[in-house]
Amino acid sequence: MSNPRDVAVLVGSLRKDSFNLKLAKALAALAPPQLKLEIVEIRQLSLYNQDDDANPPAEWVVFRDRVRRADAVLFVTPEYNRSVPAALKNAIDVGSRPYGQSAWDGKPGGVISASPGNIGGFGANHHLRQSLVFLNVPVLQQPEAYISGVDKLFDDHGNIANESTRGFLNKYLTTFAAWVERNAPR
Repeated sequence: MSNPRDVAVLVGSLRKDSFNLKLAKALAALAPPQLKLEIVEIRQLSLYNQDDDANPPAEWVVFRDRVRRADAVLFVTPEYNRSVPAALKNAIDVGSRPYGQSAWDGKPGGVISASPGNIGGFGANHHLRQSLVFLNVPVLQQPEAYISGVDKLFDDHGNIANESTRGFLNKYLTTFAAWVERNAPR
């Protein structure tokens, strides 16, 4: 088998005990051998300001370079006020600039939203997809992944305790792996 595809995983929540961070770690453990999921930290990114494009902060350069090296991107996010968290939106903006030099361009992507609530972050999932269309990120359409009840999803070791959800996420990751193969830049 060839080397696994490098997937940059961006977690929308900055909280130390974030359910979405736990989910991202569980996804990395569940990933099929064709994928290597690695969480890319976003908390260090200062707010995007176009005035800094000519002389970008070092953390922007490191982040953009990491995203460019990735074969694909996977977003794991909660929903804040029916949208994506500000930190995730900022990371998207930092990676997309300066204009014409987007680190996201053409990278196959996936979106998984998770929430303790019943609709599983549906608003954030769809709002994020709108931005990704503009950024030319071909996003996996099916299966859609809205994980509800995420606060009850994990055992004491951070594993996904619910067999049905684990099976769904395995299916999602297998489908995502095929999506990445079909859409990754050659």
